[in-house]
Amino acid sequence: MAETHSSQRRYPPELRERAVRLVVETREREGSALGVVTRIARQLGIGPESLRNWVRQADIDGGVRPGVTSAEQQRISELEREVRELRRSNEILKAASAFFARELDPRPPR
Repeated sequence: MAETHSSQRRYPPELRERAVRLVVETREREGSALGVVTRIARQLGIGPESLRNWVRQADIDGGVRPGVTSAEQQRISELEREVRELRRSNEILKAASAFFARELDPRPPR
Protein backbone atom coordinates (compact mmCIF):
# COMPACT_ATOMS: atom_id res chain seq x y z
CA MET A 1 0.00 0.00 0.00
CA ALA A 2 1.32 3.44 -0.91
CA GLU A 3 2.22 5.81 1.88
CA THR A 4 0.20 9.02 1.88
CA HIS A 5 1.68 12.45 2.50
CA SER A 6 0.03 12.74 5.92
CA SER A 7 1.56 9.48 7.14
CA GLN A 8 5.10 10.34 6.04
CA ARG A 9 7.61 10.94 8.80
CA ARG A 10 9.11 14.37 9.19
CA TYR A 11 12.79 14.55 10.03
CA PRO A 12 14.26 17.48 11.94
CA PRO A 13 16.47 19.83 9.88
CA GLU A 14 19.48 19.03 12.09
CA LEU A 15 19.18 15.34 11.23
CA ARG A 16 18.87 16.13 7.54
CA GLU A 17 21.98 18.33 7.60
CA ARG A 18 23.99 15.76 9.58
CA ALA A 19 22.96 12.92 7.27
CA VAL A 20 23.85 14.86 4.12
CA ARG A 21 27.17 15.91 5.64
CA LEU A 22 27.95 12.27 6.52
CA VAL A 23 27.20 11.15 2.96
CA VAL A 24 29.38 13.87 1.44
CA GLU A 25 32.27 13.21 3.85
CA THR A 26 32.07 9.44 3.37
CA ARG A 27 32.04 9.78 -0.43
CA GLU A 28 35.11 12.02 -0.27
CA ARG A 29 36.91 9.70 2.16
CA GLU A 30 36.13 6.48 0.28
CA GLY A 31 36.37 7.95 -3.20
CA SER A 32 33.21 6.10 -4.18
CA ALA A 33 29.50 6.76 -3.92
CA LEU A 34 28.48 3.11 -4.23
CA GLY A 35 26.18 2.13 -1.34
CA VAL A 36 27.04 5.13 0.83
CA VAL A 37 23.54 6.59 0.99
CA THR A 38 21.91 3.25 1.82
CA ARG A 39 24.47 2.44 4.51
CA ILE A 40 24.21 5.83 6.24
CA ALA A 41 20.41 5.84 5.94
CA ARG A 42 20.28 2.45 7.67
CA GLN A 43 22.66 3.65 10.42
CA LEU A 44 20.55 6.76 11.11
CA GLY A 45 17.13 5.10 10.71
CA ILE A 46 16.22 7.22 7.70
CA GLY A 47 14.54 6.07 4.52
CA PRO A 48 17.22 5.68 1.83
CA GLU A 49 15.16 7.50 -0.79
CA SER A 50 14.63 10.43 1.58
CA LEU A 51 18.35 10.71 2.17
CA ARG A 52 19.08 10.29 -1.54
CA ASN A 53 16.70 13.18 -2.29
CA TRP A 54 18.28 15.37 0.41
CA VAL A 55 21.76 14.72 -0.98
CA ARG A 56 20.56 15.44 -4.53
CA GLN A 57 19.01 18.74 -3.37
CA ALA A 58 22.19 19.65 -1.45
CA ASP A 59 24.20 19.03 -4.64
CA ILE A 60 21.82 21.30 -6.58
CA ASP A 61 21.96 24.00 -3.88
CA GLY A 62 25.76 23.75 -3.85
CA GLY A 63 26.01 24.15 -7.63
CA VAL A 64 27.41 20.63 -8.11
CA ARG A 65 24.37 19.44 -10.05
CA PRO A 66 21.96 21.33 -12.32
CA GLY A 67 18.42 21.93 -11.15
CA VAL A 68 16.13 24.24 -9.22
CA THR A 69 17.67 25.35 -5.93
CA SER A 70 15.71 25.35 -2.68
CA ALA A 71 15.61 29.15 -2.68
CA GLU A 72 14.31 29.22 -6.26
CA GLN A 73 11.68 26.59 -5.45
CA GLN A 74 10.53 28.59 -2.44
CA ARG A 75 10.26 31.73 -4.58
CA ILE A 76 8.30 29.83 -7.26
CA SER A 77 5.88 28.56 -4.59
CA GLU A 78 5.41 32.10 -3.24
CA LEU A 79 4.73 33.45 -6.74
CA GLU A 80 2.26 30.65 -7.51
CA ARG A 81 0.42 31.41 -4.27
CA GLU A 82 0.33 35.11 -5.14
CA VAL A 83 -1.02 34.35 -8.62
CA ARG A 84 -3.83 32.22 -7.11
CA GLU A 85 -4.75 35.04 -4.71
CA LEU A 86 -4.73 37.64 -7.50
CA ARG A 87 -6.89 35.47 -9.76
CA ARG A 88 -9.35 34.97 -6.91
CA SER A 89 -9.42 38.73 -6.26
CA ASN A 90 -10.01 39.40 -9.95
CA GLU A 91 -12.98 37.02 -10.00
CA ILE A 92 -14.47 38.76 -6.97
CA LEU A 93 -13.97 42.18 -8.57
CA LYS A 94 -15.54 41.01 -11.85
CA ALA A 95 -18.58 39.69 -10.01
CA ALA A 96 -18.87 42.90 -7.97
CA SER A 97 -18.58 45.13 -11.02
CA ALA A 98 -21.25 43.12 -12.87
CA PHE A 99 -23.53 43.37 -9.81
CA PHE A 100 -23.12 47.14 -9.50
CA ALA A 101 -23.51 47.63 -13.25
CA ARG A 102 -26.90 45.91 -13.04
CA GLU A 103 -27.85 47.98 -9.98
CA LEU A 104 -26.94 51.28 -11.65
CA ASP A 105 -28.55 50.48 -15.00
CA PRO A 106 -31.33 53.10 -15.51
CA ARG A 107 -33.38 50.82 -17.75
CA PRO A 108 -36.28 49.07 -15.98
CA PRO A 109 -35.96 45.29 -15.59
CA ARG A 110 -37.97 43.15 -18.04
